[in-house]
Amino acid sequence: MNAVEIAKQATPVAPNVNFVTTRATPEPHPGEVQIQTEVSALNHLDLWVGRGMPGIDTQWPTVGGSDGVGKVVKLGVGVDAAWLGKRVILMAAISKAAANTPNHNPAGEDIHMIGEHSPGTHAEFFTAPVTNILDIAQHDPAQAAAIGLTHLTAYRMLVTRARVAPGAHVLITGIGGGVAVAALAIAKHFGCTTIVTSRHAWKLEKAKSLGANHCILDDGTDWSKQVRAATNRRGVDVVIDSIGKAVHQSCIKSLARGGAFVTCGCTTGSDGVTDLTRVFWNQLSILGSTMGSMDEFRAVMALYKCGALKPVIDSTHHAKDGRAAYARLEAGDQFGKVLIDWRA
Repeated sequence: MNAVEIAKQATPVAPNVNFVTTRATPEPHPGEVQIQTEVSALNHLDLWVGRGMPGIDTQWPTVGGSDGVGKVVKLGVGVDAAWLGKRVILMAAISKAAANTPNHNPAGEDIHMIGEHSPGTHAEFFTAPVTNILDIAQHDPAQAAAIGLTHLTAYRMLVTRARVAPGAHVLITGIGGGVAVAALAIAKHFGCTTIVTSRHAWKLEKAKSLGANHCILDDGTDWSKQVRAATNRRGVDVVIDSIGKAVHQSCIKSLARGGAFVTCGCTTGSDGVTDLTRVFWNQLSILGSTMGSMDEFRAVMALYKCGALKPVIDSTHHAKDGRAAYARLEAGDQFGKVLIDWRA
């Protein structure tokens, strides 16, 4: 089958990405389906896979991809025949501890990620447990593929972990990345006042057009005073961050009393310096968040299906140009999702 392969572990990743035509087609195991891919979407996770994930014995060359939409074309033993031919979307996080109870995925549970621990969606065909797919009927496959993992991650961060309330002030760092853009949409849906940061003025303008209330240009210095100025010195209730070390202190200093800092990643490093005095004196919460459960995914997809969430697509690349898709993401120039189209 055709596939976009990462040939070997290396940094940068994009030069080692190749379009191939001879990769073996995966067959569905019992309880799984084989899906013919229509559109797959890149996440920052794809770059981490290419750079090498600690503790994971990746078999090179590998196929990444944790977001995908396509048609079910083959069924594993035990799968209801009604799934055949349906257009479905993947939820790539499979609970290891509760493989037979897909809705059980509490914080801290060990998960297996399609596209990280096993080959993913950047191929002509991929397989998945039937418990990890949802029927999306006639919805546009590109739009649906762009919802997936980033909106699930942002939903868990805001709703499940931070328990955000209408009217809350939410700070989102690094607007333009998939999770950050998703968090902006979800925060707006729940009636929050939003503040976003970026190193790029054009990304702030784009965010403003999407409804961001306040935009702060990150010039590498402490911008927490600007956040407090935008909130009448009170600070924000929730910070949504995936940048890590470079902005951590600014994030902590931006929080109001009782506020929550929620992280799903640390692209600039994991060894950020914090202010423990501020944490205990202001009774702040520091929360980690990863992926989500099928119940959370259903909630996200319900918001998408009713039109409450509309994904932002940065660019779409033909499968043969998979390297360019990776390069776009790796350069950090994107605003929204980078897609790979397998239909032509």
